[in-house]
Amino acid sequence: MSKEWLFFNMRDELLRIDIAQIIYFQADGNYTYIVTADGNKASICMNLSGMENALAERLKEKARVFARIGKSYIINLNYVYHINVLRKRLVLSDESSFSFPLVVSKEALKKLKDIMIKVKI
Repeated sequence: MSKEWLFFNMRDELLRIDIAQIIYFQADGNYTYIVTADGNKASICMNLSGMENALAERLKEKARVFARIGKSYIINLNYVYHINVLRKRLVLSDESSFSFPLVVSKEALKKLKDIMIKVKI
């Protein structure tokens, strides 16, 4: 399978990431952290809403693999492993080499459960 690259061109940097390796995006004020399967974490000078728009614009139909979850995250739906609404916990994992536990609001997790039931990626 060929890799699909996402490029971020900043003033002094260029970041190139294979979209299949992106686990989640995390908001931090006017910045967004991009966390990849190998544990790397890159910071982009763009808020999460801007990132959401950039993904839709750059990836078109392939952007549907990503979903906004609450105020703080955009996640790769391919890595949803466990949703626990009562404990406000989401685990993103490939089931063998990595696991990223996240704390997410109950409302956001309920919506994510609905998305996962309806959407087949």
